[in-house]
Amino acid sequence: MISRRGLPLVLIIAGLMTACSAQATAPVTDSSSGVPVSVEGGAYTNITPAQLADLLKSKDFFFANTHIPYEGEIEQTDGFIPYDEITQRLSELPADKNAKIVLYCRSGRMSAIAAEALVKGGYTDVWNLDGGMIAWEEAGFSLKGE
Repeated sequence: MISRRGLPLVLIIAGLMTACSAQATAPVTDSSSGVPVSVEGGAYTNITPAQLADLLKSKDFFFANTHIPYEGEIEQTDGFIPYDEITQRLSELPADKNAKIVLYCRSGRMSAIAAEALVKGGYTDVWNLDGGMIAWEEAGFSLKGE
């Protein structure tokens, strides 16, 4: 039997175990959702290759490759804007800061940097291909122009 002194400790441990198990989430399979990444000024959304493939079926967004140097591209890419020049080349993006913009690069690192810069600049609907073209190819999708 648990003493009155030990009861609070048991309740705290039970609460922590419940909280930790509640953090596990089901894999994202809906193309309209993704994993939000909080950054200064808001958040962008990381998506998987499968989610991007679903989005490309009814493309309604500006799609940019931010990788330098050029190492190929995903079909339907609208623009090539180096990740470290994204804020200097805003004229190449939709003028509406609420327009949906999806970014990618080779591994996901450069496009994540670009996504963060856009969010800091006031863009509200920024998406990033998590894992980039490497994850895209590993998921069985092809690149063009390699």
